Amino acid sequence: MQTYKIPLVPGPVSVPQKYREAYLTDYGSSDVEDEFFALLSDNISLLRRVLKTKNDVAIGSGEAMSALWGAMKSLVGPGDKFLTISNGLFGHGFGEMAEALGARVEYLEAPDGEFVTAEQTRRKISEFGPDFISAVHCETPSGLLNPLAEIAPAVAESGAIFIVDFVASALGADVRVDEWGIDIGLLGSQKCLSILPDIHATTVSERAWKRAARVNYAGYDALLPWKNVLKTKAMPYTHNWHANKAMNLSLKDSLEEGLENGFRRHEEAAALCRRRAKEMGLSLYAKDEKLSSPTVTAIMIPDGWTWEELDAEFRKEGLAVGGSWGKLAGKVFRIGHMGSQANAELVKRGMDVVEKVISKKL
Repeated sequence: MQTYKIPLVPGPVSVPQKYREAYLTDYGSSDVEDEFFALLSDNISLLRRVLKTKNDVAIGSGEAMSALWGAMKSLVGPGDKFLTISNGLFGHGFGEMAEALGARVEYLEAPDGEFVTAEQTRRKISEFGPDFISAVHCETPSGLLNPLAEIAPAVAESGAIFIVDFVASALGADVRVDEWGIDIGLLGSQKCLSILPDIHATTVSERAWKRAARVNYAGYDALLPWKNVLKTKAMPYTHNWHANKAMNLSLKDSLEEGLENGFRRHEEAAALCRRRAKEMGLSLYAKDEKLSSPTVTAIMIPDGWTWEELDAEFRKEGLAVGGSWGKLAGKVFRIGHMGSQANAELVKRGMDVVEKVISKKL
């Protein structure tokens, strides 16, 4: 493992010392201590404020993918009609998960670097009649922030359960769970929360709970056992007290900064990144800059370079960025300006390195 002078990987992000210190306290057992349940309750209240929801929030241990799989297995079953709205790896992955669970899946795919329109969404819903609709707010591998508010009315009219991944957008961009009609919303810790990848949160609407009760999935990652955990104080497993404390610190810091101020900080870091990239003659993956995420920017790898060569040169200069996966593997590199890394000075230093490196082949 190596620590880099200029950390701009799009998650897991650099963890501030204040949050790392939360792991140094020798906490008791989360199963029996009232103090832990007070902390858990506070985190739930803070997340409701941040995500603009009155829905329940289930906080569990594990990286964000465990929340995603747990929610899918808790609600989706054989024969269910599942519509995946996709313009990237994670969006498409929702459908693949649903297929693995026996659902009848159809995909509404957007062209490269774009997102589907409300009319396309309505038409597909009318043709298919889905029980579930999934979408990703921030497609991290492609640096796109998808305008979910534009398709939300069509989803609401359909009556389908709406499942949304906002792992890489929440706290870096506005997320409105109730206004957008999100029944299941997924949040990870290692992006804008800027803590370790060991805790997650799921927002759950009442009708999503009813669906979970009908499916009654009983796996270790099941969602249903978290429904009344604050009342029963009977958790499905021993919780991560340390991570909950770190989450509490991060959420309070975000609210103290002010959500709008935090969004502005992310937008300014992103705008600087995109401006510098274009000044170097580099191309963004996003076809419309309005779709560029404030938390991560995907830049096309310039002619004459491979990702492996570029990555090696960046690392020599102390810069760590991300590559990508799927069809974008080897085609883009990504700057992660999210959470603790949404810092204009840090991004400037990173882009200075990018300019220095690519100039070697101009």
